[in-house]
Amino acid sequence: MGENSTGLPGAKSRGLATALTIAGSDSGGGAGIQADLKTFAAHGVYGTSAITALTAQNTVGVSGVHTAPDEFVAAQIDTVVSDLGCDAVKTGMLANAMIVEAVAAAVESLDLPNLVVDPVMVAKSGDHLLDEQAVHALRWVLLRLARVVTPNIPEAEVLAKMSIASRGDMKEAARRIAMLKPAAVVIKGGHLAGPEVIDVLYEGGEFHEWVGPRIEGPNTHGTGCTFAAAIAAQLAKGASLTEAVPAAKAYVEGAMRHGLPLGQGHRPLNHFWRGIY
Repeated sequence: MGENSTGLPGAKSRGLATALTIAGSDSGGGAGIQADLKTFAAHGVYGTSAITALTAQNTVGVSGVHTAPDEFVAAQIDTVVSDLGCDAVKTGMLANAMIVEAVAAAVESLDLPNLVVDPVMVAKSGDHLLDEQAVHALRWVLLRLARVVTPNIPEAEVLAKMSIASRGDMKEAARRIAMLKPAAVVIKGGHLAGPEVIDVLYEGGEFHEWVGPRIEGPNTHGTGCTFAAAIAAQLAKGASLTEAVPAAKAYVEGAMRHGLPLGQGHRPLNHFWRGIY
C-alpha cells in the first residue's frame, strides 16, 4: 500500500492507517463521531472526522439537532483528506439528501477507498435521524459507492422494501440490497428474537454467517456505529471483509460486556475494554 487512492502516501508508507468518519456528533459521547473516533483509536488507526450535524443527546434521547450545510461537510472532507490521507471511510448520520449527495460526490471525486455505509435512520432512543428524501438519496446515490453497507434489521427492511423475520429473510434482503450495487452487504441480526445473534455477509454472490451470544444489559448505545467503525478500521489496515466482520463483531461484544455504568437510558459501550478503562 504505497499510495492510497487520494494520491497521498498509503498506510504502509506512513506507518499508520487513517480512517475518516462522516457522521453526526453525539454530545453524550456514546454514538456517532465520538464512538467512531474511539473505535478507530482502539484499533490503532488515526481517526479524522467530518461532522454532518450536532445533536443535543444523552443516553435517554435526542432533544435537538443542528444540521451542517452540505458545502461545509464537503469542505471538511476535502480539507482532512488532502493533508492526512484516507485508507477507509465510515458514514453514519447524514441528516438530509443534500448531505448524502455531497458526501457521495466527495467520495467519488477524491476516489476515497473502503467506504463503509452505516445507514443510520433512527437513534437507539427511537428518534428519527434521516428524512425520506435522504433515504432515497442514500439508496440510489451513495450505496453504489460502498465497499460494504451495514444495516440492522429495521434499516434493511427499509432498504430492501420487505419484512424480515428469519435468517432466510435476512439473506433475501441482502440480495435485494446488493441490487443497489454496494460491493457487499452485512445485515446485523440483533433485532431478531433468540438467544443468539446472527450477522450475515453477502459478498460476490456468497453468504458468510457469524453467530454469537446475545449480550443482555443496558449498554447498547452506539453498537451500530461502533460495529461499522470497527469494520472500517480493519479495512484501513488491509483486512478482507471476511476478516473484518467477525473481528468487529467480537470487538462490539467485548465493549458491551464491559459497558460503562453511565446514564439513565441506553448506556454507552466501553470502547477501550482492551485497555485504558
